[in-house]
Amino acid sequence: MVHDECFLVLGGAGLVGKQIAYRIAHDLSPRKMIIASLWKHEVDEALAELKEMFADQPIEWGGAWGNLFVREEYAGEARRTLLESSERRDLLYADLFGSMEEAYHASLLVKLIQQHQPDVIVDSINTATAISYQDINTASVLAKRSIASIDEAIHTDSGDVAWDDAAYNFDLLILSQSLPQLVRHVQMLHRAMREAGTRLYLKIGTTGTGGMGLNIPYTHSEDKPSAKLMTKTAVAFAHTGLMFLMARTPNGPIVKEIKPGGMIGYADIACRPIKERGQVAMITGNRSYPLGDRLTLNEDPATYEQFGELLLPIVDTGENGLFTRGEFEAITALRQMEFITPEEIAREAVLEIRGSNTGRDVIAAIDGAVMNPTYRAGYLREQVLVALQHLEEETSSHSVALGQLGPPELSKLLWEAELLKLEYSTLDNVIAVEAETISQTLYTRLQSDAELTRTITSIGLPILTPDGQTLIRGPRIRIPEIAGETDVAITPENVNLWAGKGWLDLRPHNLELWRQRFTRIKDLRRSVRERGSASLTREAYLFDEIRIGEIVAWMFNNEQGGYRIK
Repeated sequence: MVHDECFLVLGGAGLVGKQIAYRIAHDLSPRKMIIASLWKHEVDEALAELKEMFADQPIEWGGAWGNLFVREEYAGEARRTLLESSERRDLLYADLFGSMEEAYHASLLVKLIQQHQPDVIVDSINTATAISYQDINTASVLAKRSIASIDEAIHTDSGDVAWDDAAYNFDLLILSQSLPQLVRHVQMLHRAMREAGTRLYLKIGTTGTGGMGLNIPYTHSEDKPSAKLMTKTAVAFAHTGLMFLMARTPNGPIVKEIKPGGMIGYADIACRPIKERGQVAMITGNRSYPLGDRLTLNEDPATYEQFGELLLPIVDTGENGLFTRGEFEAITALRQMEFITPEEIAREAVLEIRGSNTGRDVIAAIDGAVMNPTYRAGYLREQVLVALQHLEEETSSHSVALGQLGPPELSKLLWEAELLKLEYSTLDNVIAVEAETISQTLYTRLQSDAELTRTITSIGLPILTPDGQTLIRGPRIRIPEIAGETDVAITPENVNLWAGKGWLDLRPHNLELWRQRFTRIKDLRRSVRERGSASLTREAYLFDEIRIGEIVAWMFNNEQGGYRIK
């Protein structure tokens, strides 16, 4: 169902976004259309234009504006002003590296999705530029200078350190990192879409270089080779990788990406004032200087004679910027970046929304190119397991878990399953015994087998005794894992949390969970026994005996939603 849906177009007031909104309204008869962009005046202008074009259609139009990469309260502020305040920098840090839950509920993007519950989201924001052009390179230089200043002050005992500047530079370095921002953005977006029941997420991505290679001669005014531009490309394809994972996540939206491989243009041709960093450029007088030992790069424009605004004929290419005739002629020439129109992109986008196979979906292309698991590897799997079992018997050891393969629950669950296997062998035997008895039996086993106990605690997996009052541990504990902390407070809530996450838990309550789990497995086996090949699903456990890896894989498949769909 494509018609009568709610569409949210992110970057909808931009060159590509507005054309996609037009094509959706024209071809798909949407019930509701939300145009979201950075600036209010752009959204107002786009809405006015689209409403006039489709005045005869019963489309509910809406607009939203602000920076979708920050919390709602900061959405209308420029990044520069946000960074000026140490309190705001602390909140930006918390949203990036702190609690995901708090950051999620503060996010403007999340609130927008929650408010409108879109069926389809078309994201035409140039995410790679927005994130990568925060300039980690300059931030690194400034932070390095601050470190040098502090180091000099310490060694000379001068105390002459601009601490506020140093704090700003360190915060800037941390907050300018691209990948943490991208990862959190994708996590929050995906969760919001799942909660809203969004059917399709279509990203208009970028190659970062307009389809050219490392030899690209064009940058955003910086010299080449441009670290900023290479970072933009790296972020663009990191984004593609994360969307590839989104597309392989159960119960989420369909995920597609179109990557234009040329300069996108154009919106307008006009003679207009030229702006530089948000300010109208002026025609000024000039001076002659003899070359000396030093060169001042920027002097006060007010000390130069003014001759009015700099007005030039330009072609407006939207997010790509304003180009003069000479620049446009060069960048679009044969074997240079060349160009593609927003109308062509919009046409492909709407076809993908309809479900047509255009061949332009990058996620589908990667999906078709990756090598998937093979029959040969499946055959060899059993040989590996048999060889490991023989070695276990020869060495009288337990090849269960090292704690180096996450999540932390994996080691905990494997070792708990191993103890159940050693004492009870089969699922039926566990089901037949009360949890309190199982708890004491496993504890007795560990007390009588010191080598087994030492093996478990040596990998950082502590053992919580049946009464929940004693922890058998080695020198290192993997859980809890709290950055920067060496000791933590013990509370009943924390004990339950940590035991569930990464402690071998001998309390009767936990063993009752295992009994219930095995009962469910047996019930599922009875329901699929006569279904033939259809019985081999992720819900099926095909063995009577306890096979620890198969049991934990069944739990990941059925209890934690950690299964592959392709």
